[in-house]
Amino acid sequence: MATRIDDCGSWQTVWLEPDAVVRRPSGLPTAPLPDWADLEHAGHRVPPVEPDGSWSRRWEAAVGVALAHLVVATGNRPVTLPAGPVAALLGHAVARRLPSGPDPRPVGLAGPGVPVPRTRPDVLLVPRHPGTGEPWRPSDRQATVVPLDSGVWAYLTGTGETSPVPASGTLPAGVLRDDYPLPPHPRYPLEAHGGAFRDTLVRLPGIRRPELRGYRGAAHPS
Repeated sequence: MATRIDDCGSWQTVWLEPDAVVRRPSGLPTAPLPDWADLEHAGHRVPPVEPDGSWSRRWEAAVGVALAHLVVATGNRPVTLPAGPVAALLGHAVARRLPSGPDPRPVGLAGPGVPVPRTRPDVLLVPRHPGTGEPWRPSDRQATVVPLDSGVWAYLTGTGETSPVPASGTLPAGVLRDDYPLPPHPRYPLEAHGGAFRDTLVRLPGIRRPELRGYRGAAHPS
């Protein structure tokens, strides 16, 4: 027996009655857990835009979670994002949640295969382990890290664009094909999912600090 929510606006969820379910081994070998090495595979990267041209729901949720951690990690201070995909994709959402002003705290990317910049940023965007969900940490365990969905992180740190159409021969290094359609692009900037932001923020102990008083209304909406 099961109870199911079937609503276009809700996740498809099924609850199984404990007394009506019998667990039986399949006899198949247990699949190995994903590891940090999986982040290097192109298939692990999650594109920010859906085929229909809308923003990826996974990206919206991931940005909401990461922003909650960033708010607490910076203590409501301005930040500067690294130039490139991070600033282009996350800049709008960050600007809506954090103030602008002097003496911003620099944010950088780090993780497996992506060394910490020589001039260490104040905050590091790092991936969550694809199997355990634990954030990656550099050798300096005291570094301030903000965990990010591993598929989103892998996209931000992955290689550049390549043609989706096979072609004979090869092109010189650094040259991209320009004879295929541009990918779909949403008409509005990427926004953080409000529910993911609030639900994460309310669970972070640092939200109780005095300098974050202004965020408590977002964490506890009326």
